Amino acid sequence: MLRILGRASSINVRKVLWTCAELDLPYEREDWGSGFRSTASAEFLALNPNAMVPVIVDGDFVLWESNAICTYLAGQYPRNALLPTSPRERARVEQWMGWQATELNNAWRYVFMARVRNSPSHTDEAAIALSTAQWNHCMSILDQQLRGTGAFVAGERFSLADIVLGLSVNRWYLTPMQRPDLPAVAAYYERLGERPGFLLHGRNGDP
Repeated sequence: MLRILGRASSINVRKVLWTCAELDLPYEREDWGSGFRSTASAEFLALNPNAMVPVIVDGDFVLWESNAICTYLAGQYPRNALLPTSPRERARVEQWMGWQATELNNAWRYVFMARVRNSPSHTDEAAIALSTAQWNHCMSILDQQLRGTGAFVAGERFSLADIVLGLSVNRWYLTPMQRPDLPAVAAYYERLGERPGFLLHGRNGDP
């Protein structure tokens, strides 16, 4: 059976769990990371030298990096069309997944660490304000995209892009900070709330 290594509260682990829910894919999850077994142990480092969760073990295949894991699972177990087969449609999905992992993640990191994690290393008010502005700017880009599609991030169909970005939207709403009114994002958030996998692993009170 598929093994998923990582604590369930991690946003990157939840990407994988939600993907498994959409694929109706059974798995066994093991608690690793903050508060649980150390990712700095030799056992874990043998699987992922970066000491980060999640990691999956699928038979004799080991993989780390959450977006890569989701892409692999959608291709290996295509029980639901989460990843298009058309090169152009697939590229569109992967474009937004890449944007989430780079531009969006870099934007929210400082204010999230300050306002949610209460990190003593993230108390610079100017840096918090800049991170807030950058995060809201990225969300306005997402809002524009959703106004264009009228449904999901990459088009009319739900895809892997919505899993990674849906969790980011959830984090945006749950972080105590000033946010602009983005109607398309709000409608999208409610649309995702109709999916059991999102309610279980995304919109469950954990940012």
